[in-house]
Amino acid sequence: MTNKEYIKENFPLLAAIDSPADLKKLPVEQLPQVCDELRQFMIHELATNPGHFASSMGAVEIIVALHYVLDTPHDRIVFDVGHQAYAHKILTGRRDRFHLNRTMDGLSGFPNPNESEYDTFIAGHASNSISAALGMSIASQLSNNPDRKVVAVIGDASISGGLAFEGLNNAAMHDNNLLIILNDNDMSIDRPVGALSHYITNMSTSKRYNNMRYKTYQFMRRHGVIGDSGKGIVLRFNNAMKSMLTGQQNIFEGLNIRYFGPFDGHDVIKLVKTFNDVKEMKGPKILHLHTKKGKGYEPAEADPTTWHAPGKFDEETGERVTGNSEGKPLKFQDVFGKTLVELAHSNDNIVGITAAMPGGTSISMMQEAFPARTFDVGISEGHAVTFAGGLAKEGLHPFVAIYSSFLQRGYDEIIHDVAIAGWPVTFCIDRGGLVGEDGVTHHGMFDLAYLRCIPGLTVSAPINEHDLRDLMYTSQLEGKGPFSIRYPRGNGVLVDWKNEMRELPVGRGRKLRHGEKVAVLSIGHIGNNVIRALDRLAQEGINATHCDMIFLKPLDEDLVNEVVASHSHIVTVEDGTIMGGLGSAVAEVVARSGAHCTVTRLGIHDEYIDQGTVAQQQSKCGIDADSIYNTLKNLFSTL
Repeated sequence: MTNKEYIKENFPLLAAIDSPADLKKLPVEQLPQVCDELRQFMIHELATNPGHFASSMGAVEIIVALHYVLDTPHDRIVFDVGHQAYAHKILTGRRDRFHLNRTMDGLSGFPNPNESEYDTFIAGHASNSISAALGMSIASQLSNNPDRKVVAVIGDASISGGLAFEGLNNAAMHDNNLLIILNDNDMSIDRPVGALSHYITNMSTSKRYNNMRYKTYQFMRRHGVIGDSGKGIVLRFNNAMKSMLTGQQNIFEGLNIRYFGPFDGHDVIKLVKTFNDVKEMKGPKILHLHTKKGKGYEPAEADPTTWHAPGKFDEETGERVTGNSEGKPLKFQDVFGKTLVELAHSNDNIVGITAAMPGGTSISMMQEAFPARTFDVGISEGHAVTFAGGLAKEGLHPFVAIYSSFLQRGYDEIIHDVAIAGWPVTFCIDRGGLVGEDGVTHHGMFDLAYLRCIPGLTVSAPINEHDLRDLMYTSQLEGKGPFSIRYPRGNGVLVDWKNEMRELPVGRGRKLRHGEKVAVLSIGHIGNNVIRALDRLAQEGINATHCDMIFLKPLDEDLVNEVVASHSHIVTVEDGTIMGGLGSAVAEVVARSGAHCTVTRLGIHDEYIDQGTVAQQQSKCGIDADSIYNTLKNLFSTL
């Protein structure tokens, strides 16, 4: 049976929906069945081709109702992060290709305008939807498209991010008709933290009051009692009256944004009515919907954190396919987590910080061992960095564990609030380099380059788990100042990972292999690909030098100059952009030396890399073992 035949037999309504126009042909009473079929379809597909599961299961009714009511793609839906957008992809012409989700040359795991006109904005990082949608709403007004509806769909964890608040604040200041849908499932990847999340969970308002106020406002407007100039005053008065009557303050209406809800986010028929009721309202408004992450699949409902991205599983039993990890190296993140706990036992000044990813970074191990010394600040990377600076100012030593791609959002704070003063903060940068199926928004391509230019910041990357532990140990010693350590997603290379930690000399690399004519200089875990390539060449009687630089800043210029003096060609290898990274740093040293030594740089070129396996991505960028072997063999043939 072909994939299309399987869909037609098992999902009769879904099989006939090739676009939202087809969805609109159905009577509203059939939408619950559409939602059921979407969930069963996603369970079937994601069991064998893994992706972001629980979030997309929880948002099905919201997406069905939006596409049923709105005129997409003329109307705009802007998803925050995009973890919840699989139903959107399936309903907008990508159903038959969904089995290629998160694969090379297949579908992106996140909304991407290059993939579909229904994907209005790139998604992958949290808290940007309100600002982007506000821009679209105002642009529609300015470009004489006042009938265009613009909707931002944002989760209860994402709305706690600073950028979301900046968008909310600005939404009340300009003429726009933006609708913000707060998808409140009381569950981000890990449990949401902070006062706002607790506030949202408990907030309630009167539906009768909302309806009465809307009708009263429309009556007064039609009869000329109030106009646009007086709307803000009346809105603030009404908000004050509601706060007095309900005994609750509403943070959104305090920003002059109309608030409706909370409503059941899984009642698709009621959602259609509600969306129709509010879509023509003027001014910014927020619709608060309660949903359940993992809705419709009992294992995911019971454990939404694990089922955020569960990998392969048995769709009948819910048993996850984890594989046999016995006798295999740990993940780099787990070595980090275990080592941090070990260091914290011997150094009472060590504290741990993460931004909504304790499980993803394994700082959860520190959280369990030292709860009072571990801080999950939510989706607030900039705050995490400045908070760390404040802790360091008072004598503590923070270890800040954040994914490389997400640390970009704390860049100004790294410079202004840590590096200038030289505070002793260790940045443990997870997911450095190519990350695989999450694709373009999640690669840690830029950290080596964007950190290298910051004065006073040590920039390092371990080739294996022993070096990771040694770098962590070194960073917390007296006088080391701000210190970054980047490591990749996935497993390490050493089964026996637990060495006795020692101090590494900062700014010193090491020569791993002696050769002639050609020297390969690498940094970080990608050096293991170099080792495999050189082992293969050695079997053919070709020997190249290999240096593991360990530190990008300060760079071991003595080692580079030593190599320059004894070799005619240098090849640099890095799992990051070659613009501004190791290759650039080495080329600068060679240029200053005046030597006749050529430099070939291997890494990620000036382009974005789409989803696929890490092996496929490394091959595309020419930094897998086979590509390095071929580059070096061709080079030796010309010497």
